[in-house]
Amino acid sequence: MMVAGDPGREMFEEADGSHRVAKSEYRLREAALREALVLTQYELLRAPKFATLILIAGVDGAGKGETVNLLNEWMDPRHIEVAGFPPPTPDEAAHPPMWRFWRALPPKGKIGVFFGAWHTMPILARVTGKIDDAALKTRTDQIQRFEQMLADEGVLLLKFWFHLSKAQQKARMQALEKDPDTAWRVTEEERAHFRQYDRFRTVSGDFVAATSTGIAPWRIVPGADANYRALCVGDQLLAALKERLAAPEVRAAAPALAPLPRKAATRLRDLDLSKSVAGKKDYRDKLAKWQGRLNRLSRDARFKAGHAAVCVFEGNDAAGKGGAIRRVTHALDARYYRTVSIAAPSEEERAQPYLWRFWRHVPRHGFFTLYDRSWYGRVLVERVEDFTQDADWQRAYAEINDFESELTSHGLVVCKFWLAIDQDEQLRRFKAREETSFKQFKITEEDWRNRDKWPAYEKAVCEMLARTSPDNAPWTVVEANDKRHARIKVIKTLVKALEARLDAG
Repeated sequence: MMVAGDPGREMFEEADGSHRVAKSEYRLREAALREALVLTQYELLRAPKFATLILIAGVDGAGKGETVNLLNEWMDPRHIEVAGFPPPTPDEAAHPPMWRFWRALPPKGKIGVFFGAWHTMPILARVTGKIDDAALKTRTDQIQRFEQMLADEGVLLLKFWFHLSKAQQKARMQALEKDPDTAWRVTEEERAHFRQYDRFRTVSGDFVAATSTGIAPWRIVPGADANYRALCVGDQLLAALKERLAAPEVRAAAPALAPLPRKAATRLRDLDLSKSVAGKKDYRDKLAKWQGRLNRLSRDARFKAGHAAVCVFEGNDAAGKGGAIRRVTHALDARYYRTVSIAAPSEEERAQPYLWRFWRHVPRHGFFTLYDRSWYGRVLVERVEDFTQDADWQRAYAEINDFESELTSHGLVVCKFWLAIDQDEQLRRFKAREETSFKQFKITEEDWRNRDKWPAYEKAVCEMLARTSPDNAPWTVVEANDKRHARIKVIKTLVKALEARLDAG
């Protein structure tokens, strides 16, 4: 419970008062504000250095929808992307909760407006008793890290909480209900929420205080007077846009990374790459056995109802990732899996936060997604080739762990494979590709260039394995000098992970 002096209570109490703007003053200020907003919007479009995301939240009937309609009227609506998030549809509910928000993020240069974003469900769940204080704290911490990630990616995040006192909300509902033409606007859901007004205010106050940070503070908007709230939001949006446009680009600071154990640096060198499958018959028998088990698991009613699988394939060039992927997919129904090959990001992908292009391929329950290379490119090729700043790849470890935690907490099985070969085997395979006409497309100048940086890649891989292998999404290092051994180990590991998850419930 909140006590006197709590930040959430103080912010709401300040907004309880009478905040009004006379109609004559509003007309004068509105004209100047509209002009300044649209000019600033086009300045952002001409130099799309950052995306703007506006979160709209607060008390029922406090003017949220009316204010967003005004923003669309005052600015060019073609470059404002409004997204509402009512209770999840069946398809959305079959994905991790953050999936639908990631898919709706605005690109650089655009302004996005979210109604009922990631803050809504935790508050509602706590008010109705579906979660306790500990669960709300966990979700609040996740939200803080997510919003920090958005800020580190350059997103201008503006959070507006529209507020009405209990008396103001009651008066607003009574006025609407008296008029037959407006009575429909007061829904049964709003009546139910009003009956729990005090509880909502307490929980919301705690939540607002906890998630109002220096990089993304909540801006409380008194909602009783339409003129005041419109100018309040418009003025703050304009000021924030102008400030960001005028400010020099500042890179996020690099996080402090914990030192790694000495053994982590030699993990790849300590592998026994001589592991192999005895012969073709033994290989075919084992392959048939594990593919059969995988197929049965993919059709299991428990898997289809509440689980999915994400398989990540990384490894040395020519380590056999494609062949391993094909042996997995041969065991699956083609209607229920997707293979995603990751290359250099497109212009569309560069306009979004780094993980956006991976989130949009996350499977729903009952499906598999296999990533041929993945989000680990940031801490591998982008790091080694200096395609990104040190701070970016260093903070990526924590962001990746958060991403994968979101997946596993929703029932997804995350299997990550590093296929390892030695330099002699890689050279043999490179030459074979050059000498075989139908394999020549597999070998490029980039492969040879990467080979020259073997020590740098080995160092990056060892650090990646050490920093991103939690219990819920561990790495499996696959000895891949023998392709048959590698393929069997991959499928067997995936089968064991699926069985363990289904048995756990």
